[in-house]
Amino acid sequence: MKNILFILSGPSGVGKGTLANLLRERNKNVALSISCTTRQPREHETDGKEYFFISKDEFIKEIESDGFLEYSSHFGNYYGTPRKFVENKLKTHDVMLEIDVNGGLSVKKNYKDAILIFIAPPSFNELKNRLINRHTETEDKIEERLQRIDYEFEKEKQYDYTVINDDLNRAVSELEKIINEEKNK
Repeated sequence: MKNILFILSGPSGVGKGTLANLLRERNKNVALSISCTTRQPREHETDGKEYFFISKDEFIKEIESDGFLEYSSHFGNYYGTPRKFVENKLKTHDVMLEIDVNGGLSVKKNYKDAILIFIAPPSFNELKNRLINRHTETEDKIEERLQRIDYEFEKEKQYDYTVINDDLNRAVSELEKIINEEKNK
């Protein structure tokens, strides 16, 4: 059976990372991709686990050597999906990317078989509360993230599936169902 590239996208604070980690705990054949970023690690983050934290100069060198499947700049920092990391993981596992909507659509251009899954919040207010309650950004940064939501939902129409993250167990079960259906096609 061929390994599949799955892409999770959605607004900041919707729970993409939490869902991806829960899915990985429940399904050992799904490897999580680790993105590179130039932003500073948050208090609980470890280099090589949540992200590969690299300098802007290192990031630019990777761009110049075609080292990313996709990359972008958000909120003053660069983010990118390391090509070799994903291609190596795909040899032995399904791979789950957790990236923004533009990155997801960009990867889909090169990996036609990739499955795009949009993670949506139950409501705008719930998303706003999640961003506030995670205590990782200033009010200005939260407002920046909230202003991007309409744009992200416009891109949702180009995704293969939408999962509403209103309950973690239900949402991760829905992700497992999508993976199983795609693997059995």
